[in-house]
Amino acid sequence: MATAPFPAPKPSDQHVVVLRDPRAIKALAHPARLAVIDEFFAGRKLTATECADIAGLSASAMSYHLRALEKWGIIRRSAATGDGRERPWEAAGELLTVDSAEPRASAAGEAVLVANLLDRQREEALRCIGSQNEMSAAWYEALTVRSSAFWLNQAEAKQLAAEMSELLLDFQRRQHEHAPAGARRVRVSYTVVPLAGSADAGTVEAGRA
Repeated sequence: MATAPFPAPKPSDQHVVVLRDPRAIKALAHPARLAVIDEFFAGRKLTATECADIAGLSASAMSYHLRALEKWGIIRRSAATGDGRERPWEAAGELLTVDSAEPRASAAGEAVLVANLLDRQREEALRCIGSQNEMSAAWYEALTVRSSAFWLNQAEAKQLAAEMSELLLDFQRRQHEHAPAGARRVRVSYTVVPLAGSADAGTVEAGRA
């Protein structure tokens, strides 16, 4: 299974951080770490204090999580500031993806990672719907939550995921100062998941013969 907390990579022209070790995948799955990963891989450089504010932790507790992410090559220390201020952290690459080399060994860690990602997305969607009175009509019309099921073969499923990721790459590292007027942070989420209990179409046809 491949899990992409962020748009899946274009290996030909992107510096990609790929997590294959089950222990690295488990390290990423912590909610406090996921809270700041978005910011790092959007191109921000953040101190432990700034990360603590984002995750709702103390600076000392956040420092522990940052060192854990550094251990697995997910983030790194940025260049020294030269003015004595706290040295910031940054993403270790352009994009981050999970592609386990040991699926059975990493299944538990991937399950926790996916659960935490979905929990966060659920909270954000419900918070947005709950605050609709504070949003403009145009932004509320842009809110989309959709779930559909399709019959696809393996090649089509991979192609669909790749094409959706390609669309997102154009926006992946856009910074606030370079965003167009009226822009807001927008969460774009999707899953490509074979549904349990649905047999291959060829198998179904064979059973009818």
